[in-house]
Amino acid sequence: MLRISAIFVFMLAALPVLADDVADQFTRTGVAEFNAAYRTWDGARFAAAAELFRSATTNATANATNFYWLGVAQFHRMLQLQNAPAHRTNEAAAKAALDAAVGALTLAVKLDERHAESHALLGTLYGMKISGSLLRGVRFGPRVAKHQELALKHGALNPRVQYLLGMCQFHTANKPAEWQAALQTLLKAEKLFETEANKTAAPLAPRWGYDSCLTFLGRTYELLGQRQEAVAYFRKALAMHPADHLAKEGLKRASENK
Repeated sequence: MLRISAIFVFMLAALPVLADDVADQFTRTGVAEFNAAYRTWDGARFAAAAELFRSATTNATANATNFYWLGVAQFHRMLQLQNAPAHRTNEAAAKAALDAAVGALTLAVKLDERHAESHALLGTLYGMKISGSLLRGVRFGPRVAKHQELALKHGALNPRVQYLLGMCQFHTANKPAEWQAALQTLLKAEKLFETEANKTAAPLAPRWGYDSCLTFLGRTYELLGQRQEAVAYFRKALAMHPADHLAKEGLKRASENK
């Protein structure tokens, strides 16, 4: 009886390790699925990646990285749905993905208050929730500012932090001086992405955003009337990510208006 009890105690002690190992496998598989979805901009694969990350969070409930990746997958699933042919199902699913991303990333920063990319994504998502509404601006505006401030505090040299900040500046700008400010932030992000690209990535390290940063640089130059620069950046984005429909549309516009 004593020997059986000792074995049982040993098995119980090993359970957290086993759960962590299972979570790690889910996360690694999820990252591979996310990267494949990103390359082809495949909504079904973004959803599949999200389910893998959800399983990882179930097995390792105190791991901020897993909740971060779940938020990233839902964020990109939302973007894919928003740019698909418009109908109510897409709108409802996109809202559900946005809310799921906010929930996951909120848990990520609770577990690790220094997680800069999670703060940057939360700032972006709360900005999307405002969507031009004064009432929602009063409600969510302070959260946008809070998370952007924390993102810069803990990750000023993180390319995705600067890219997401620049994207927010782009979407809220309505005059040349504000577009110019967005441009400077996005150019800073581009330099940081270039540096990151020359380093070997760890297995779970994020590498998304570089091509989208180039696309937003093209869009910003386009708004500033600098068509030649816009065309160059749209082409750079497409060379890196041929499935980027925003870059395709931007290149067509900028080329026709040259």
